[in-house]
Amino acid sequence: MKKTLLLLIILSSSLLCNAQFVKKRAINAQIGYGLSIPYESVDDTADSGFFLQGEYVLTIKSWFELKPYVGLILTNPKGEDLNGNPTDEFAITKAGLLGGKFRLRAPIPWVAPYIETGFGLSIGKFETQTAFISKNKSGLQYHIPVAFGLELGKETNVDIGFTYYIQPQVEQVVGAFALGITIPLKDK
Repeated sequence: MKKTLLLLIILSSSLLCNAQFVKKRAINAQIGYGLSIPYESVDDTADSGFFLQGEYVLTIKSWFELKPYVGLILTNPKGEDLNGNPTDEFAITKAGLLGGKFRLRAPIPWVAPYIETGFGLSIGKFETQTAFISKNKSGLQYHIPVAFGLELGKETNVDIGFTYYIQPQVEQVVGAFALGITIPLKDK
């Protein structure tokens, strides 16, 4: 846990650096339709909710970005499986997200595909109840973010994609179909 906190402090301190290797800086805001899905489920359940995230984007190369982030995911049980049948299984997350990721993108104007991953922490309440899993935890959990999508527009400042946070300690995956906008910051 101490190594994780040290990594987050190092990533956060990168916000204050004026290193010459950073070509551009920007803020990315995302909003989307949130989901939480248990690792294993008899009824193929997925619970829905709300997703919000902000990122500080440090462009190193046209194809590589570092992205410290903070976010929020709120999902609620809907009592139905993916086919609309009643179920008692659910995966609930009400948590804040904090971490760092890196993005690899094709430096193409107008439509630039990307993939990203990293490491972070989820802070909140997590509950997974299925025929195979029974987890009810509060507090701090680690997660692994994975995302893919497209950056759109002449300046590729509109982002549409899927973002997921794998949470092994509570045996669920949360994520969203999200829309984002990137606002460039002026250099000092």
